[in-house]
Amino acid sequence: MKNILLVAAVLFSVLFSSQVIMGDAIGTAPAGQKESVLLEFAAGQNKGIILPYVRTIPGGTGLAEGTIILDATNQAAARVKYFNGVTTGGATGWVDLSFGHDANITNSMTLQPSPSTVTEDAGSKVIIGANTSSADGILVLESITKAMILPTVVDTNNIPDPAPGMMVFINKTGAKRLAVYNGGGWTYWKP
Repeated sequence: MKNILLVAAVLFSVLFSSQVIMGDAIGTAPAGQKESVLLEFAAGQNKGIILPYVRTIPGGTGLAEGTIILDATNQAAARVKYFNGVTTGGATGWVDLSFGHDANITNSMTLQPSPSTVTEDAGSKVIIGANTSSADGILVLESITKAMILPTVVDTNNIPDPAPGMMVFINKTGAKRLAVYNGGGWTYWKP
């Protein structure tokens, strides 16, 4: 039932290029700032968004800057990465958000479908904010004026069982920051 509601919300959003709030009807953005938000999540849930576990690093012309993944090409050395588009001078364009800290996610990978049992439809994706997108991704947010608000928590210690690839925003006085979990530990990014 939850999946049907999610699909309905996403389809409604795509048809009307509106905002999607996951988890409740309120979200976390203040009422006066809702117009700048494309996707947001309910407050106080102590949950995060889980990035795709990628066994092969994506590449090609459809790869958009800002793509974020859990790099599981080496299951004993997984890292959260984002694509910044800089591929000159030998750079791959992929930036490590795990600060060089490897995580062994071998046990977590046993819960993921094996490549031999899944046929991926490379053209399948959910687009929020536009009818089409040339970006290659599972969930694509298309907007030149709106952004995504990550799930917000007060402390990562309040998340009972974080999954590898989880991202949250910590909204704590004096400690506001992005937190990513690669399966071995949290990495914190602050402005």
